[in-house]
Amino acid sequence: MLVPFLNSPSTVLLGVLAAFVFTCLAVQLGSRRLPRDMGREYAVQGQLSAGKPRGAGFLFILAFTAAALLFAPISLEMVLYLLMTFASMMTGFLDDCSSTPWDEYRKGLLDLAVSVLTIVTYINFNGTEVRFALLGKSWQVPVWLFGTLGVILLWSAINVTNCTDGVDGLLGTLSLVTLGSFYLAGQRLGGVDPGWQSVILLMMAAILAYLWYNTSPSSLMMGDAGSRALGLFTAIAALKTRDPFLYIPLALVIIADGGAGLAKISLKRFLKISILKSIRTPIHDHVRKNKDWSNPQTVYRFAAVQALLGFTALWLIKG
Repeated sequence: MLVPFLNSPSTVLLGVLAAFVFTCLAVQLGSRRLPRDMGREYAVQGQLSAGKPRGAGFLFILAFTAAALLFAPISLEMVLYLLMTFASMMTGFLDDCSSTPWDEYRKGLLDLAVSVLTIVTYINFNGTEVRFALLGKSWQVPVWLFGTLGVILLWSAINVTNCTDGVDGLLGTLSLVTLGSFYLAGQRLGGVDPGWQSVILLMMAAILAYLWYNTSPSSLMMGDAGSRALGLFTAIAALKTRDPFLYIPLALVIIADGGAGLAKISLKRFLKISILKSIRTPIHDHVRKNKDWSNPQTVYRFAAVQALLGFTALWLIKG
């Protein structure tokens, strides 16, 4: 924290306001320099995004990072998480800027590298105890098992979140609901680093500012730069509660929406197994194409379902 002269509540409030203002300023000053979207032929209404600035995740993650360094309690662990989030953003942003989209294997390996570094950081500072808040129990997990499952969580979160981004305001709104749920889970469970809790609020403020420009009809899009960073950050939020199982109920809509497409493509490509033949993936494309949902209906209904799931999980938590 670079403003230690403020007391903690004032610092957090100032940080939230700063993250929002920094993001708005970053968008105003930087959006014209972002790459332009070419439209996506495979996506429902993908042609409507053609010509819009993409990669806005670069702007709001940069603004969030600045606000966190200035106003959040900073430790070595926190700095490393900020670096990993920034690195995940940069891998996505370089893809956003590329005239030829990066192949899936390159992106997958970069996501794997970031995931490994992140889980090593987490284990080093937090150990490998896992609690299951819905049962009120905890276990000490072997390092090799915790590390393996942690990498799977982080890598999967990056990719399902990336696949969910495709409707104006959808991923930003779902991320707000999910991160807000993790913040409340941390408050209810206790024992969660208060510095990390503050950082969650700063990220939520940056997303709120981004949504000012991304609600339908959007004027810019987060691109892989934003979605990959948000996926990693959300998975870290799950780890920091010491109950990574909470990622399932608190991010279930993102998992289902983005994960359906990943599962469908992966099973078809590697095992020659076809699933979900009558469902277009991501699911947000299915409901818009086959159910005639408008973009605002898709955003609200998906967010409403996730909010109900989050409320239920928080109600069932045994502190």
